[in-house]
Amino acid sequence: QTRSLSPSPVPYPPALAPYHAAPSYKEEPAAYQYQYAVSDEYAGLNFGADEARDGYSTQGKYSVALPDGRIQTVNYDVADAYSGYVADVTYSGEPKYEPYHPAPAPYKPAPVYHAAPAPYKPAPVYRPAPVYHA
Repeated sequence: QTRSLSPSPVPYPPALAPYHAAPSYKEEPAAYQYQYAVSDEYAGLNFGADEARDGYSTQGKYSVALPDGRIQTVNYDVADAYSGYVADVTYSGEPKYEPYHPAPAPYKPAPVYHAAPAPYKPAPVYRPAPVYHA
C-alpha cells in the first residue's frame, strides 16, 4: 500500500491588529525652574546650579569649586531661539597653590654583589715514574 503525503489544511491567517492612530499631544512651550546645591566639606565638594526657562528664554547659573580654591560661577542667558547661548564666567576667591614637593625617588634596592667565579685551573697531576724490573 502506498500512502500519499498530502499537506495538511492551512488555517486562516490571523486577523490584522486594529489600527489605532498615534496619540496627539498638545505641544506647549517648555516652562520649568530648578535648583540644587551640594556642599560637602569632608569630600571637598562645593557646586550648584539653578535654571529657569519659559519657552526659548532661559536664564541660569552654575558654580563649581576649582582645585586651586576659587569658585567659578557661570551666568548664562538664552533670550530667544535666535540669539544663542551667552555666558558670563566669573571667579571668586584667591588661588592657593601648595608648594611643590617632588615625589620621593622610587625605592630601588642596591644590586646584590656576587663575586665572579675564579677561573678553573686544573692542578698538575703527578704520576710516579715507571719502575722496570730486570
